[in-house]
Amino acid sequence: MSDDDTWWEPPLAGTETEHLIGSLDRLRATFRWKTDDLDADGLAQRIGASTLTLGGLLKHLAACEDVMFTGKLSGNPPGEPWESFGWSPLGDWAFTFDTTGHAPEELYALWDGAVERSRERLGAVLEDGGLDRPVYLEWPGRGHLSLRRLVFDLVEEYGRHTGHADLLREAVDGRAGEDPPPGWNPVSGRP
Repeated sequence: MSDDDTWWEPPLAGTETEHLIGSLDRLRATFRWKTDDLDADGLAQRIGASTLTLGGLLKHLAACEDVMFTGKLSGNPPGEPWESFGWSPLGDWAFTFDTTGHAPEELYALWDGAVERSRERLGAVLEDGGLDRPVYLEWPGRGHLSLRRLVFDLVEEYGRHTGHADLLREAVDGRAGEDPPPGWNPVSGRP
């Protein structure tokens, strides 16, 4: 098995930054695998009384990516596509985003685009100060958070919701497992 077969794996031995970003990317890949290749019904399936859906999680984590690496990082609003949705990061937003009117291709593109933007923004900031660099987000009386804290917060967010995606996807079609199988690449949306 080559590294290309498991492109989501963090390095075996690397720097703190490489391991942290590698762990985030592995969670992103596992989440994307759990949500991949579903139609509208699959993305809308719920379990029991919960309103949680895989489509809602795609939209929620796309918003988390954009908010984390715009508003919290630099103080800038997340911009499009969120402005067109009429959504404000200052409002009440649950992880059960309404996905009515969004085709599966739109939800996959929304998440894929947000991850791409996050990687670009994070890469630029890492080159300009590393993980110790303070970010815009401040806790009154305690100071500004570091970039390291933002990345760890996103790792935590993905850990929580990848667990939700495990249960939802197994209910849809039985897909189960800890990581994507070797050689996996997204089928739906952009690879």
